[in-house]
Formats: sequence, structure tokens, C-alpha cells
Amino acid sequence: MKREVYSEDDDVPLVPEPGGQSLPFDFFAKQQNAVSFFYSRFFPGSTPVDWQDWKWQIKHSIHDLKSLERIFSLTNDEKLAFIQSGLSLPVRITPYYAALMYGKGVAYPLRKAMIPRKEELTLSFGESGDPLHEDEMTPVPNIVHRYPDRVLFMVTDFCGAYCRYCTRHRLVGQERESFRFTPPTWEKGIAYIQAHPEIRDVIISGGDPLTLDDFHINGLLSRLRAIPHVQMLRIGTKVPAVLPQRITPSLIKILKKYHPLYMSLHFTHPDEMTPETNEACIRLADAGIPLGSQTVLLKDINNNADVLKELFHKLLQVRVKPYYLYQCDPVAGSIHFRTPVQEGLDIMANLRGFTSGYAVPTYVIDAPGGGGKIPLFPNCVESHDDHYIYLKNYEQKIFRYPDPKKQ
Repeated sequence: MKREVYSEDDDVPLVPEPGGQSLPFDFFAKQQNAVSFFYSRFFPGSTPVDWQDWKWQIKHSIHDLKSLERIFSLTNDEKLAFIQSGLSLPVRITPYYAALMYGKGVAYPLRKAMIPRKEELTLSFGESGDPLHEDEMTPVPNIVHRYPDRVLFMVTDFCGAYCRYCTRHRLVGQERESFRFTPPTWEKGIAYIQAHPEIRDVIISGGDPLTLDDFHINGLLSRLRAIPHVQMLRIGTKVPAVLPQRITPSLIKILKKYHPLYMSLHFTHPDEMTPETNEACIRLADAGIPLGSQTVLLKDINNNADVLKELFHKLLQVRVKPYYLYQCDPVAGSIHFRTPVQEGLDIMANLRGFTSGYAVPTYVIDAPGGGGKIPLFPNCVESHDDHYIYLKNYEQKIFRYPDPKKQ
């Protein structure tokens, strides 16, 4: 199944060219002046140097209705999501990421993931503000201690871009003056980790930790690395996809000091794998940082085995191992993003065996109620008799393995 390309004008797939090749609408991406066209039109006075500055990208992010309408033709549903009160998660899209979406219609996957829809305003069956019960597992501010030997350390409420399906609607993007995610409030979290020698693994999250400046990232990592029982540090981030300019040589120099350091990178769709994003991933990999991807399964965005396979193949080419495929959390206002679990199992069945094992992530549900990640697998065991276990392979053929019940 070929991926579809959508235009701003008709919101339907464009007609394939003779020979089966899709005719892309996003012709700006085919021209050398694509980026300069975009920023000169929508950010007059800016320069190529500005565009490559991650702080400029954040400062000029699209975060209100007026600036969004300047770039995109919004539908009434999209406008309603802005106008109606109760939209818990604000909008933020970097100019870089907006350029990827520019010229595309409402059916375009990246647009669906970033621009609000009216469904966000509805609370559906099984949804809640904190489906994973993180607040109940927070012994001190900023720390979630769910598993015996590791903690989640949320160090900021800010992201370069706010995904509409975010499981932390209740926390991220609030940008309140007295909000708890500031460097002075890290002290209680660091003290908690120091006081619990069973903690060997710290996952630094938020928000997005890589939106902090170099000074604070260096200070935080040095404090955590100084704790003797902390064996490994992990950073969860979507920066390489939405703000690749942030992966600077100075940041790389800092990160290299704190091995073993791992990163979980959030990717949604193959169209995120641009030359800039590829370069950001390569810089991180060259710094000796093991990279894994985390992808949320999203209805009408990436719930297609061919789309995910393309994404996972592109990730492997820049040394990112597909790690987790998440069932979308039942966060409030997410019904339009969620797929049936069986659909996820069917997708996994169409990946395993049809591509290399390195390209196949683990499909998981992060259990509502705080149960942690539970892996889901297609059923490959057909039956078991006194002598053999009967297994079904990726081609649906049955094979037997000697496994006597009495040995």
C-alpha cells in the first residue's frame, strides 16, 4: 500500500503518475528554496542563520489562532477547538515543523497530530486527565516512582511542539509563573533519588528536557551522574523531530560527558524523517548515545503497517532502534486518536517476519491505573500436545517444536 499525499485544496490523495509513482503536492520540498520561501513569507526579516537557531524557532513558534490562520486554512472544527473554553493543552508548533505541514490539507497526518480538533473537548468512555495515575505515584514533586528500580524525573512542562494526544495534558504547556517544573524545584527530586539506593535508572522527561538550555542540562546531568547508585540516565525527547536545530555541537559535547546515557526519541510518521532530523539523530549516535524510538499508534495518522514500516526503516538508517509502539493512552479528549487493540496486533503481525527484527518494536499498553507497560503479541501458539508445541509463523504456516510435557 502506497502512502497517500494530500493537498491543501482537496484533502484527497492525488492521482498517481504513470508507473505507479505518487505525484507529490508538496512541491516546495522539491525545490532548493523551499525553506527560504516559507520563512520569508511568514517570518519576514528572518535569515537562514535565524532558521538554524533553535532559540529563534521556539521564540517564533505558532501558538495562537491568528498566527495559525496566517499559515493554514483552518476548518470550522479546528477553529472551534481554539475558541471553545476547556482546551487543556495549548498549541505550539515550531516554524520548522509548520513548514513540513504547509500546503497540506486537514487529512495530512502531521497536521492531525498538531492542530486541535473539536473532539478534544469531549470526555469519552474510559478517559481521564491522568490515565496512568502518575500523580498517585509521585512521592515528591516531579518524581514518578512506578517501577522498583527506576523513576521518571519530570524536569520541565515545556515542549518544542505539543502533540494533541499527549498523555500529560494536565501538566505540560501550562507555563504558569509558579509552576513546579523549574530548576529550584529539582532539588527535592534529586534528594529523593539520592535517598533511594534501589534507583539505578533515571528517565528524564517532562515536557521535553532538551528544550532546556545547555547550562541547565549540564547541571542536571552532572548532579544525577554524581549519585553512586544511578547506573544509567535516559532522556525522553521529541526534539529531533520538531526542533532538530537544538542538537548543536555544544549540546553534544555536554551529553558525551555523562555516559551511560540513552535517549528515547518520539516519532510519529515517516514524513518527520527530513535531512535535518536525520542529521540530528546521526550527531546523537556519533556521540555514542544509544537511541530508541517511541511511537504512538494513532488513527488515520500512522495505523498502517506500510506507513510504520517506512518510518522504522528510516529510523534504522540513522541508527535509531524502533523500541516501543504504544497503544494511545485514554487521556481526556483522545477518542479520535485511538484505534482498537486488535488493529495494533494485526499491524504487528504484518511487521514481524516481513522485515528485519531490528525494525519491529514492542507493542505495549501503558496500563491505565498505573500498571506499567504491558507487551502485546499476536498469538503464535496454536496448540500443545504431549510431545510438541505447534507454532504459527508470519506466513500463517504451522510448525512443531519438540516440547514434551513430561521430561
